[in-house]
Amino acid sequence: MRKDEIFFREKITKIFQRNGEIIDIGGGLRIDPERNNRGIHNSWAIDLAKNANYKILDKVSDYNPNIVGDIHNLPFKDNSIDAILCMSVLEHVEEPSRAVKEIYRSLKPGGYCFAQVPFIFYYHPMLGYYKDYYRFTRDGLEYLFRDFSSVEIINGRGALATVMNLFPFFSKRTSFFEMLDKLFGKSASSQTDGFNVFCIK
Repeated sequence: MRKDEIFFREKITKIFQRNGEIIDIGGGLRIDPERNNRGIHNSWAIDLAKNANYKILDKVSDYNPNIVGDIHNLPFKDNSIDAILCMSVLEHVEEPSRAVKEIYRSLKPGGYCFAQVPFIFYYHPMLGYYKDYYRFTRDGLEYLFRDFSSVEIINGRGALATVMNLFPFFSKRTSFFEMLDKLFGKSASSQTDGFNVFCIK
């Protein structure tokens, strides 16, 4: 398992162990087949969510979210939410800075935010639903999440695996290149497919 995958599991587990209200913007965790368009992706987290106050928010009702709302104007009171997941969303919104400010506003003091964003990654809009506007560097993320008291940023794939992931034939076969990244010390390269971000308000 890659370092970013370990980080992801640790932080998602920590969020669910908090036993508070968790909002998954866009349903990116993909643990509820009734409320997303791409099936189950993180089956290991299903048990974590069984007894949790876990809700999905989306801007359209097509995939049966618990809440229909806009990330630019979240329908929550100030300081009211325990944790917010924002996975593979910020690249698709018109104003990511405004979206992050809304996440910050909605979280309780000490609340958690987990985000995943792309950097060197292929173009991926969804016709009729969302466009693909942005890519994020580590520097950009540090600035975007600057209001949080604590920010941890972990890169995704290493440099070689990132490049090969851009080619359709190799996109599901990057493990060999991940091994080469380790061998040549490129696993922690800033030339990565994206970043995991864990913040505390």
